[in-house]
Amino acid sequence: MTIRQMKNQSIKFKGIEVSFADNGRGKAVVFLHGFLGDKTVWNYYAKELSSSTTRVITIDLLGHGKTECLSYVHTMEEMAEAVYAVLKHLKLKKYYLIGHSMGGYVSLALAENYPDEIRGLCMFHSSAKADRDEKKKDRTRAIKVVKRNAKIFIDEAIPNLFNTTEKPNKQGITKAKKIALYTSKQGIVAALEGMRIRLDREIVLKFAPYPVLYIIGKEDNILPYKDLINQAKLSDNGRYELLDKVGHMGFFEAKKECLEILKGFIKGEV
Repeated sequence: MTIRQMKNQSIKFKGIEVSFADNGRGKAVVFLHGFLGDKTVWNYYAKELSSSTTRVITIDLLGHGKTECLSYVHTMEEMAEAVYAVLKHLKLKKYYLIGHSMGGYVSLALAENYPDEIRGLCMFHSSAKADRDEKKKDRTRAIKVVKRNAKIFIDEAIPNLFNTTEKPNKQGITKAKKIALYTSKQGIVAALEGMRIRLDREIVLKFAPYPVLYIIGKEDNILPYKDLINQAKLSDNGRYELLDKVGHMGFFEAKKECLEILKGFIKGEV
């Protein structure tokens, strides 16, 4: 069985297992999940895209899903290094990066070092800015809660990721919680620490030699949509799609609409 035919796989990276899935043939598209997620959040997109002319690679970031923890702090740079190890293992030379939230932070760290390998970058409910001081304090408080009781943190954090102005998306919230609860306490803390100290990478957008797409939720409680629109305009190749009645979890809240947007982006139509 060849690499492309295989489903879930893993490689060794600095002594730990990094889990990924590789499906389909054609243009390579790399999906990176957000905080408290894993590669399975992209299953719908992997199924739909890999059935055509697209090769879809989904990766569990450090301390998430089936990828083990590397240290007590997982920086965005370390996560990007682990992702790049998978891409080199698969012998990919050109690829699209689709990063949700924290996955977008990791995508920017990767794109900063390897701009010539990127066909296009999609910031999926994500930001190029570093945490502001108040947000850093919020993450420090969150770390304290997680250390006491990770389930309490997850139960409070997950519903707020969805549009809270509409009827609760019970199915999406339940699914997101189930994935989040699979994340180890160390993995949660290490990611919070890494996000808290991450660098501002707006300059990566300004000089991006490839198309940049922002998918933005108008009802996002985490990242103000107007700020993200301004970021999308930093790049000469930047575009954005603003989704009404969508929070921070568009791949659950508006999955078909997001799929069509991504299809157009990969085809060069967006």
